[in-house]
Amino acid sequence: MSTLVRPYGDTTGDGMVQLSFTLPVPHSKRAEGAAQQLANKMGMDPALVVHAKPMGPDFTFFVVYGRVNHLVDLDAVEVIERDYPLLTPKEVNASIKQSLRRRLVVLGACIGTDAHTVGIDAILNIKGFAGEKGLEYYREIKVVNLGAQVSVPHLVDRAVAERADAVLVSQVVTQRDAHLLNTREMSAAFSEAFPAAERPLLVVGGPRFDEAMAGELGVDRIFGRGTTPGEVASFLAHRLAS
Repeated sequence: MSTLVRPYGDTTGDGMVQLSFTLPVPHSKRAEGAAQQLANKMGMDPALVVHAKPMGPDFTFFVVYGRVNHLVDLDAVEVIERDYPLLTPKEVNASIKQSLRRRLVVLGACIGTDAHTVGIDAILNIKGFAGEKGLEYYREIKVVNLGAQVSVPHLVDRAVAERADAVLVSQVVTQRDAHLLNTREMSAAFSEAFPAAERPLLVVGGPRFDEAMAGELGVDRIFGRGTTPGEVASFLAHRLAS
């Protein structure tokens, strides 16, 4: 099987892709021409503006459909593969009970000005996500959900008070790389507050994180979009109860 692939649109290997973007210009024929010009400069040829919608008086949203000549080399793709087994809730509980002989304490929060708790709640709350129960469902896991807009100093203080084994942080707000700045601040604060051997496991998640940046950001794991509670629980059991 070839490791070189081309985008698929209408027929196999036709190279057709769809691109959406916004330009700071009022909607007009000239604006549509500008969108087509931009797509051409990005390598789409031919490029067809299939959708244009005003976004207020001064902006226009576009969808452009066109052909690119680029190939993707699957052998050159670098991703973070899961390096631990997926466990059932029963297996996670048994692993924690056998190894720790106590409940595993997980502290969760959205830090900084981030008020989007949907992600952290999906992982922690018993209702869960994608048909899986959240960490509150696990008998051997104690969950402390601090909610939204938690300051880093308060997060560290609660981690100390709760004797947290792991700290889960969700970051959805990404303007001006706020998620990266907040994560670096958090990891630095925990490194200062705890000896290396006693620092809680630091796990962050959000749709704009690059999973390969964990070392650069000073955390133990990054989870991207679509992560389920079972994946997080299995990771915690693997790292903390092994």
